[in-house]
Amino acid sequence: MGYLDFSGILSRSDLFVHGALLTLILSASALVLGTMLGMVGAAMRRSRSRILSGIAMGYVELIRNTPFLVQIYIVYFGLPAVGLRISEMAAAVLSLTLYAGAYLTEIIRAGIDTVGKGQREAALALGLRPHQVFRHVVLVPALSAIYPALTSQFVLIMLASSVVSAISVPELTGVANDIQGQTFRSLEAYLVVAALYLGLTAVFKTAFGAVDRSLFTFRAAER
Repeated sequence: MGYLDFSGILSRSDLFVHGALLTLILSASALVLGTMLGMVGAAMRRSRSRILSGIAMGYVELIRNTPFLVQIYIVYFGLPAVGLRISEMAAAVLSLTLYAGAYLTEIIRAGIDTVGKGQREAALALGLRPHQVFRHVVLVPALSAIYPALTSQFVLIMLASSVVSAISVPELTGVANDIQGQTFRSLEAYLVVAALYLGLTAVFKTAFGAVDRSLFTFRAAER
């Protein structure tokens, strides 16, 4: 027993594949929903209303300054205490969305702030409607500025999704927990999971980098 033996681990490769797919589904769902929440949060943070701005700031500070595991427990165990029962998957998606939304609020706000007020005023003076100004003058430059941060945040969300195994969601880490309990090969199970996370991270960084070079470089050349 003093050597590495992956035979029992690799024979359950279908479980790792299922766990990896679930990890990607959780991460993608949280990124999409978190981006929507982040856009609302960014708008509130930039609002002239101190109440709206204060609510958004309080939300961001609450999420960013408390452990993600505690947030999951509050959602999964706390909501039933007030009569709202949700499944493990729903709790995982909700927790990840709230977690991602807080960070994306600040990322999106910073991106919008990179577009100078003078540029927006000049576009309005040229006769563009507000939605056209937002789409052509604000959105593309803002996305270009925050794209690296968005891609990094996706990777961080994917890695943070491992914590939802604490509420028995069978993503990659949850699968490893189950397999090591069956095979008593803890080191091998977690080494395989670590390799899968590294592989997924490398693939997505490469893909996001290709999109960055092709899309935003082309946009910059157009301007």
